[in-house]
Amino acid sequence: MKHIADIISQLTLEEKASLCSGQNFWQLKSIPRLGIPAVMVTDGPHGLRKQAGSSDHIGLNKSVPATCFPTASALASTWNRELIFQVGEALGEECRAEKVAVILGPGANIKRSPLCGRNFEYFSEDPYLSGEMAKNHINGVQSQGIGTSLKHYAANNQEYRRMTIDTIVDQRALHEIYLAGYENAVKDAQPWTVMCAYNKVNGTYCAEHPQLMTGMLKEQWGHQGLVITDWGAMNDRVVGLKAGIELEMPGAKNGNDALLVEAVQNGQLEEAALDRAVERILTMIFKAEETLSEDVTYDRMAHHALARRVAGEAAVLLKNDDMLLPLQENTSIALVGRFARQPRYQGAGSSLMNPTQLDNLYEELARLVGSENLVYAPGYDERGDQADEELIQEAIQTAESADVVVICAGLTDYYEVEGLDREHMRLPPAHDALIQRLSRAHSRVAVVLSNGSPVEMPWVNDVSAILEGHLGGQAGAGGIADILVGAVNPSGKLAETFPRKLEDNPSHHYFPMGPTIVEYRESIYVGYRYYDTVEQDVLFPFGHGLSYTSFKYRDLQTSSSNINESDTLTLSFQVKNTGDIAGKEVVQVYVRAANSRVFRADKELKGFTKVYLEPGEEKGISIELDKRAFSFYHTGEEDWVVEPGTYEILVGASSRDIRLKGSLEVSAQQPSPIEQPAVYSTFPKGSPVSQPDFAALIGEPIPENRKPVKGAYTLNTPVGDMRGSFIARQLYNFMESQMAKMIEGQEGTPTAYLMQAMVQEMPLRSIMMMGNGPFNREMLNALLDMVNGHFFKGLFSFIGAAIRK
Repeated sequence: MKHIADIISQLTLEEKASLCSGQNFWQLKSIPRLGIPAVMVTDGPHGLRKQAGSSDHIGLNKSVPATCFPTASALASTWNRELIFQVGEALGEECRAEKVAVILGPGANIKRSPLCGRNFEYFSEDPYLSGEMAKNHINGVQSQGIGTSLKHYAANNQEYRRMTIDTIVDQRALHEIYLAGYENAVKDAQPWTVMCAYNKVNGTYCAEHPQLMTGMLKEQWGHQGLVITDWGAMNDRVVGLKAGIELEMPGAKNGNDALLVEAVQNGQLEEAALDRAVERILTMIFKAEETLSEDVTYDRMAHHALARRVAGEAAVLLKNDDMLLPLQENTSIALVGRFARQPRYQGAGSSLMNPTQLDNLYEELARLVGSENLVYAPGYDERGDQADEELIQEAIQTAESADVVVICAGLTDYYEVEGLDREHMRLPPAHDALIQRLSRAHSRVAVVLSNGSPVEMPWVNDVSAILEGHLGGQAGAGGIADILVGAVNPSGKLAETFPRKLEDNPSHHYFPMGPTIVEYRESIYVGYRYYDTVEQDVLFPFGHGLSYTSFKYRDLQTSSSNINESDTLTLSFQVKNTGDIAGKEVVQVYVRAANSRVFRADKELKGFTKVYLEPGEEKGISIELDKRAFSFYHTGEEDWVVEPGTYEILVGASSRDIRLKGSLEVSAQQPSPIEQPAVYSTFPKGSPVSQPDFAALIGEPIPENRKPVKGAYTLNTPVGDMRGSFIARQLYNFMESQMAKMIEGQEGTPTAYLMQAMVQEMPLRSIMMMGNGPFNREMLNALLDMVNGHFFKGLFSFIGAAIRK
């Protein structure tokens, strides 16, 4: 690799600053005189989205063909570290072929609420599972000499006002739930880049957060790569660089490079800090240059076959009464639902990609069972907003002569899209109506779901089988077909709880909140940590998934019954396939603190493995637990600590299906007491936590949660919130017209809805991200003066800034 210190010594101050922002939407800046190339980064995370023509960040313009693998919600449901690594390898190969240096992913945000519109891009509600999936994804990609961008760091758990919302979260929840997965991935995989989120955390933008970007990421976790902004997330460039944000994306003529130069010249910023940022950027560039120097190709069919295998292993058999599945040979099948021919296989937004090919369930089943055994009816229209009686009657008549009805249903792109949170957990009305009517007309009904996050199932007791297919990628239909006919034994397990109804979710009372803050009053009680602690009935628990065979667990042993906090505990036990076909079982290990003085969840996932067993085969399983398996984050000591006492080891097939139990004593120094509101020790089931109790947990007052008023607008105020001013209305109309040009010809599509929402929620500073837009920062500040009532001052400033531009 080139000698970076020598290159930095030859850079002018202006060149150093220029390297800290992009050249355009996807490329970093080049400096040819010093041999610095302009490498490309581009969207992922479940497939390469390299745009062939004009660029955007939300999927408007078509990208080059690439393999669309299952989304993260599906990948995590495999619970298969090796398989996720293989997906990463394939993504890396495709990046090399397309000369892409860094693929933007994976996403490791926690699924706080099932309503987050981007949940399909995230792994789990559990930080340990999320971290394990993320690090194997990263290691797979980077084994090919291609970088990743672990995102969106941190506490970005909703889409509503994502560019300006302030996440108010207590330190235990922040470290134990929202940072732990990132920590795992960073320490064990060293992603080339980490992407900071748009939002604030406890009052500070992530793009300016020294505790997160330097204190945690670099100093405590030892991250060696660089931090980049999400596209348009930068607020104050000088403050951001000081906090540890090396690279601003996308490239735009926003004046930020000049601000860095000025800050060094006037002593506000040490040039050594700028040099450190440039060093990290150049290290990444030259690593990528080495990889991308040779032309390579990849085997598209092999990658498609891998995508099919992953989809088959990700699908979760939620229910299978009377062993309806797998379908027996020569069974006549009524395949119902528009998704059977026009599959929903990926999310909408920045990850929207162009697959190399696309399977559909009708054709895949026809290949496996013969078209003579298959009939089809669409059942609902594209949007599914209301039941179509004619289509339902057609479906009922089609199903009359079939032995089994397979209904393809789920969430359409209109119900689940980046940038917009879902308003409820229900399926489109036409999908629910179709399932309910067909299940009354036929006794043998299986439902195949295509969705990126949990849905309510009012018909759950009326159908015989439910197969959760997630968003299974371009070969997802083939993976589902393999399971339906028994060519693949399902082995997926849920990476998130499916509640019975939205109101059962612990964040329900505080999601998405706004307009300026969101309060995480549920603290550590996220997902199964809440449901299991308060004994809330759920539709399907975390870790649940059925098989066509059965497994027996026995003989749990621990390496010791009494350990010190620094010791590693080894668990061993046996798992046997007691059925008559081969299968894979996901074995899960949970830890329970039996006599804790601080509030803890009932149990926490601390280990897992996936084991393949032939019929009648039994294998010994060994899993190690280290100090972190027994720790909690002590806010006073600002570190992970272990309480002395009794801990229970729970081994099972889900968080609710515990097969083996053991206990041990852990010796440790008693931590200092922590003040904690009583409500968190006896957490309320179904009732909200009061704001005073939450404020007591945080240890400071909760910020006001209201829109700013005229006279107090800033560059971070969403333009939609400023329309009380005549000037602001003109700015809003300008942004709306720009968006309208971008979506011309795509009106009424999910992406168009996203763009329209963005106009409302984008802060004023985002206008500078619009390529070579008409306004620079100086002009926007002048406009802001006019909007805030200082018309003539702003007008003269604007004219002067326009002349200088």
